[in-house]
Amino acid sequence: MAVIDRETETALDTTRDRHGRTVHHHAAAAARARRNQAALHTYATCLAPHADELLTAARRALDALPPARHTAGWRALLDSLTAAHTEIITVLDRPAAPGSAAESEQHTAVWPHLAAWADHSYIVTHLADQHRQPEVSLTDEEQQMWTELAQAAQQRGELDLIESWYAADGRPITLAYLIEDQTSTVIALAGDPDAPGWEVIGHYSNEYVAGQALPPAVPPGVLRPDVSRFNRPESAPEVSLQELIRDVTEARAAGDVSEALLTASQHGYGAGPLPRLQELLEIAGRFAHALETVQGRQIGGRLAALGRQVDFLTSEVREAAEDLGATVAVLPPHRTPRPRVRPRPALDTTPPVPPGRGSTPACRR
Repeated sequence: MAVIDRETETALDTTRDRHGRTVHHHAAAAARARRNQAALHTYATCLAPHADELLTAARRALDALPPARHTAGWRALLDSLTAAHTEIITVLDRPAAPGSAAESEQHTAVWPHLAAWADHSYIVTHLADQHRQPEVSLTDEEQQMWTELAQAAQQRGELDLIESWYAADGRPITLAYLIEDQTSTVIALAGDPDAPGWEVIGHYSNEYVAGQALPPAVPPGVLRPDVSRFNRPESAPEVSLQELIRDVTEARAAGDVSEALLTASQHGYGAGPLPRLQELLEIAGRFAHALETVQGRQIGGRLAALGRQVDFLTSEVREAAEDLGATVAVLPPHRTPRPRVRPRPALDTTPPVPPGRGSTPACRR
């Protein structure tokens, strides 16, 4: 599906103007029709014969997992994918006449179900392949000793975090290098390393051994549960910042520069780069908060503050743009363009003779 999606996006790019607006609607519709047909064929060939077995194995594995905040959401996803599979099989069992308008409508209707499998099948395959590995645990005394060593190293700035993931029971686990006396040991922490209460749950000779001993990672979550990589809405048109810079560079009147600045700071459907930057900071801040860690909340606050600064900057840019436009001024004519082509010398002109070298005076010793 990733390959089909990439090919479709490449085809759709040829149907848009430089600002992203679709101008060749028939070609865009044809590209999406090819996408729908290719996705349905791929599903029928690769997944349809195994989907029931895959869903059954995923449900069995989910029932065996310890209760956690994510298990209810996974169960709802399995129910949704089961319903989507039923809809897809109905289309495969009762296809419309090839090349007919009914076939096009049928493929358009089934596309959201195909996209749902493309977006969420990684959850199903993870559950179906779930094999709980034994966790090597420390004694209470060993755990306390290693936790104290790690906390002391963190205070010295010698606890280097490597990787983090969530276990099936919802515990956050982090691998880190514990550096002490010029040597480093791979340790595993349970909990938020920047919050009180975390503890060491194991120490290992290297990262591979740690990965074999520790609980396996479950798929990470998503920022917004309603976003689909394979069924994105059409993007709003936008003027690139490079194009606005070029417009200002080529401008001769204040009104042209004012227009470029107003475009850069425009809000709404066709928002300019500055409001888009504010939106980016806002969403990144939400992501940082959604990490549910001490560092995430701190960084989320910083990003929110930066977003407010960009909002203020956007207002200032709009005000300056309006003032510049009100000047109704043009560049003075003494700012003459630089000649690009120099006139050739006349054919009967003798080329200049380079000056001869003077005699070098002898060096006196």
